[in-house]
Amino acid sequence: MKLFKSLLVAPATLGLLAPLSATANEVTINDFNPAEELAITNSRVDGLEARLNNFEAGSFSETTTASFSADMYLGSEDSDDGSSALHDTDDTIMAGYSFQIDLNTSFTGDDSLDISLDAGNAGSAGIAEFDGNGGGDTLAVDGVSYTFPVGGATVIVGDNTDGSALYTTACVYGGPSNTLDDCGNVNAGFTGGAVAAGASYDFGNGFTAATGLQTSTTGVLTEESLDSYGINAAYTGDDYGVSITYATIESSITEEDTYTAFNGYYTPEGLPSISVGYEIGDIGGAADGVDENTSFFVGLTWDEVGPGSAGVALGHSTREGSDEEYMYEAYYEYPVNDGMTITPLVYVKENATAGSDDTTGVMVKTSFSF
Repeated sequence: MKLFKSLLVAPATLGLLAPLSATANEVTINDFNPAEELAITNSRVDGLEARLNNFEAGSFSETTTASFSADMYLGSEDSDDGSSALHDTDDTIMAGYSFQIDLNTSFTGDDSLDISLDAGNAGSAGIAEFDGNGGGDTLAVDGVSYTFPVGGATVIVGDNTDGSALYTTACVYGGPSNTLDDCGNVNAGFTGGAVAAGASYDFGNGFTAATGLQTSTTGVLTEESLDSYGINAAYTGDDYGVSITYATIESSITEEDTYTAFNGYYTPEGLPSISVGYEIGDIGGAADGVDENTSFFVGLTWDEVGPGSAGVALGHSTREGSDEEYMYEAYYEYPVNDGMTITPLVYVKENATAGSDDTTGVMVKTSFSF
């Protein structure tokens, strides 16, 4: 920008001095006052710089950054549904992609306006566990949020944003699957993207607390809207961490569900880190004997396995009076370079739905970031 200023100022200066040489026969040496002419020139240069600064203030922010990510998926599922159709979709290899742009702008240095745009066709069976964007090939706004400080707290407001965006869940497991990536905090850390607001406070020494609210876009915070709200408290350190999360989620205008989730992790030296989670929920309006929902999670992570990292996990979910559902997974994450990662995933789902067989999936995700 300094070079741009110089390019603008130099012609102006030459333009001011040119008449002095071009009309020298009209000006006597006694009429020329170097100090006065220099002062006039400096005044005009200052005015030009002031106008340039006004232009800079209204231009695209120097503090906006953009990050890009692209994922390519390849995978197959076998659910052995017993179909006798000529073209059974079991074992079919599926391919898909996701593309995302994240724009982050700071106006004060402490705030952040975040805009996410994405596209993709990765919602098909066979690769759905990677939770890729499945909105289609048209790039669209996926979410807008603004984070800013208020006193010692951090506040977020946004649309198509999770109300739990500022929560801290004590989990170090980094598996790629959509089912187990919440570490057992399935419902209490409510997500889904909606009109949302939240706040968090860092007490220092690893202790944090947060609250969040999420509401539908129609009839915001009215009797017609379905709202979710909750609180979260956590301690996270280098060796271990714990967190508790509570949420009330309106399932209808007259009914609401409540969930409480407990999470923790431990990272012993020389051994894989372990992450655990347990959640219990009460389903509003359900009859006694079928109104309780529970889930638990256990995950192990090896940070260094050859050139990459690996993990295995087990997740369980059941509703009172229904069959239990389990999922097992194993993955390996191989960083090819700073901007490219290859992640194969193998998993098995024991479906709780009556008459449904287990599902086995094998997938590979190649990720690019720049």
